[in-house]
Amino acid sequence: MEIQAWHTLAPEEVARVWESPSSGLSEEEAQSRLLRYGANRLPGRKQTNWLKRFALQFHNPLIYVLLGASVLSGLLNHWVDTGVILAVVLVNAMIGVIHEGKAENSLEAIRRMNDPQATVRRNNRRKRIPAEELVVGDRLYIEAGDRVAADIRLVETHQLRIVEAILTGESLPVSKDALSAPAEAALGERSGMAFSGTLVAAGTGIGIVVATAEKTEMGTISRLLREVVELQTPLTRQMEQFARRVTGFILLFSVLIFTFAVFVRHYQWDEAFMIVVGLAVAAIPEGLPAVVTITLAVGVQRMAARHAIVRNLPSVETLGSVSIICSDKTGTLTRNEMMVQAVATHEAFFTLEGQGYEPSGRILRDGETVTEDPTLSALARAALLCNDADVAREPEGWKAHGDPMEAALVIFARKAGLDPVRVREAHPRTGEIPFNGELQYMLTCHTSDSTMHEMMVKGAPERVFRMVHNVLCNGGYAQFEPSDWLARTHTLASRGLRVLAFATARRPPVRGQEGILDVDDFAQEAPRGFTLLGLVGLIDPPRDTARQAIAECTQAGIRVKMITGDHAVTAAAVARQLGISESPVVALGEDLDGLSLEELAFKSLTTDVFARTTPEHKLRLVKALQADGSVVAMTGDGVNDAPALKRADVGVAMGLAGTEVAKEASQIILTDDNFASIVSAVREGRTVYDNIKKVIAWTLPTNGGETFAILGALTLGLALPVTPVQILWINLITAVALGLTLAFDPGASDVMTRPPRPNHSSLLDRRLFGQTLLLCGLFTIGVFSVYFGVLQRGGSLELARTLVVHTLVWMEIGYLLSVRLTPLDPLQWRVAAATPAVRIGIGLVLMCQVAFIYTPPLQRIFGTLPLTGWHWGVAIGCGAMVFAVVEAEKRLRPPRASGGIKPLL
Repeated sequence: MEIQAWHTLAPEEVARVWESPSSGLSEEEAQSRLLRYGANRLPGRKQTNWLKRFALQFHNPLIYVLLGASVLSGLLNHWVDTGVILAVVLVNAMIGVIHEGKAENSLEAIRRMNDPQATVRRNNRRKRIPAEELVVGDRLYIEAGDRVAADIRLVETHQLRIVEAILTGESLPVSKDALSAPAEAALGERSGMAFSGTLVAAGTGIGIVVATAEKTEMGTISRLLREVVELQTPLTRQMEQFARRVTGFILLFSVLIFTFAVFVRHYQWDEAFMIVVGLAVAAIPEGLPAVVTITLAVGVQRMAARHAIVRNLPSVETLGSVSIICSDKTGTLTRNEMMVQAVATHEAFFTLEGQGYEPSGRILRDGETVTEDPTLSALARAALLCNDADVAREPEGWKAHGDPMEAALVIFARKAGLDPVRVREAHPRTGEIPFNGELQYMLTCHTSDSTMHEMMVKGAPERVFRMVHNVLCNGGYAQFEPSDWLARTHTLASRGLRVLAFATARRPPVRGQEGILDVDDFAQEAPRGFTLLGLVGLIDPPRDTARQAIAECTQAGIRVKMITGDHAVTAAAVARQLGISESPVVALGEDLDGLSLEELAFKSLTTDVFARTTPEHKLRLVKALQADGSVVAMTGDGVNDAPALKRADVGVAMGLAGTEVAKEASQIILTDDNFASIVSAVREGRTVYDNIKKVIAWTLPTNGGETFAILGALTLGLALPVTPVQILWINLITAVALGLTLAFDPGASDVMTRPPRPNHSSLLDRRLFGQTLLLCGLFTIGVFSVYFGVLQRGGSLELARTLVVHTLVWMEIGYLLSVRLTPLDPLQWRVAAATPAVRIGIGLVLMCQVAFIYTPPLQRIFGTLPLTGWHWGVAIGCGAMVFAVVEAEKRLRPPRASGGIKPLL
């Protein structure tokens, strides 16, 4: 059955289509349909085992070359070289596995959301069955507290209200009835439907199951998740591009050098092989993957302190490169707590201060605090009595019990000076008509005296106005002017407020069964004669920190777009309050339907707020923004957000209010559901990228210097000034102990005033390439100076090589102190070496060098000899020379263009 617009059909027609009698399906028919349509269960997904994840750590061109070098070394019986190379590779792999995030469980989390049990009518009897045995045509019963187990077309409701936030993003319960809706009605406006995974907040209902498993709205999201292709992060793309190009260059160069060594310099084959191995080991930054991984891990720890939990490491840096943040409204930019913000009576407009359900805050009139106002007090009393909610103080703060909007009215009464307990005890309820979508109001009846009862009514202004004949005014009464009050209603609604009208009347007791007013005898007679008390405007208030965070995003060149399932007017008002735009451009989800990819791309870039959106809309918007080259972060908390979260360059889920599906589809989870935490994480992500650039800027010249030293020796026909295994020692020890210190550098002062870097930017730009060549030259000069110096003084080859290694280490220390300073930083040794990480790193390297030079076991492995104080002075002097030359070059360097440096590769 392919009919999808079940909301447009009358219940009787749906029953006819699915052959669903009021007595329910027979067990035989139910079993037949179960075989035909399958179980009401969403498919799970396979988990990636740890062995596969471990194997994937070796999927890197640089690692391939190292493994090839270890094989060649083994074939030539150079087992020490083989062992050291393999040790380096295994260390890198282990670090990657340890820090990898857990595998995606989005589809499994969606499946678990279905209620394991459901109540149906079969063979004219009500019975409980496993939810996965539901079939189309079943008559499903739902009541308060149930999670709807399938998509159903409602045929009977009684005060039914359902929370559909996981699908629509709308935080308030939605009233349900058995009425049909237009074909173009949005998901949140299909009052005759109840959807799988949503929660029944109040009332009861009976519906015909029209879709199960993947045919449900929840199943549509499940299917979208499977179809979504996760993108590589910018850092992953850049690292892979960098690795491929460096690997290709090294392989080509190695072949040329091998040919030159054998046919021009007439080296033996095995000797030529070891030269090539030494060249490859020198050129490959084998410690770089480990250092980059640890740099990201440090960023993860820093983000955790800023309330952002990172599920996979590259997302740390990705968030730092974001150019557009698509944010959900409810709970992220707002508090997800309704609050009365404005009140209109006959005399005046009032504004209320405060935050969420905190019962503190002033009531203001023309900027002055209101201490007493009879009309306002009467309105607050009605809001408290015509109300089923309560607010209580709990260890974690003030919490609402009941409908969020009614809870906000309780807080309004508290701010007006009323005690909820005393007022309700003094005016016990004797009857009620609960709110429903058809009546559009709620009415309660309270004891006034022995002969009269007082009625309180709240509801949609247009409906309540039809019941009113006068207005309370300064203890007296004024004539009711409909046009005037409709204008006041529009004024409040234009500010994004949900508007309720309140009225009261004194009547003789209206008797009903069980204390409930008789709807047939009272409500449907269009009651009149009520006195209007006023209007109340409610809103889910913006977070205090969100506006400042959005301003910081603007300064950093990051655009913020609101994508919500809420109404357009409400969303636009919140966008104005937050500073997203003074005059936000708003588009509805239905406006996006039918647009071509080019039209949607233009629309997505020029629109600030997208309202009444579906999961498909959110996913298409993210794709359209990415098509322009933007790096997109998407925030969300509901199941409806999951496909877009997964598709975005970095998905950010809410940890407090978010569903498990949203969390599993995202890369970052906020533990405080605060938009400001995203901006803090962006700052940290930019710092991480800066530190990774420093690591690369430090690693490439050091490896290049070693490579040039080997090339120089080969060209001159000399013995290698440093052996392959000694190069591995330098690269491994210094990469871990020195390169790693750069991971702990704090962020620069201008990190959030720069524009986002281009998505196509390269890790190796022209400036870094030029600096690499300069350092290669300095390292080559230093290496051959000490090498020839030792030999000319009668020293052995082993002693010369030992001093070369020590000199290289000190030159790397000198360059480390310089690379941490920008050209604008003053040349201060104290500033350069102030961080504890730098001091610890240098200390560890020097301890390792002492062991390398003076301990017999390492002397045997690496072929080293003890050095004298004079040798130490020479090595330290070379390191100081590197620092001085690089600092001088930075101050002679022309300033960076505003548009950045073009990639070299």
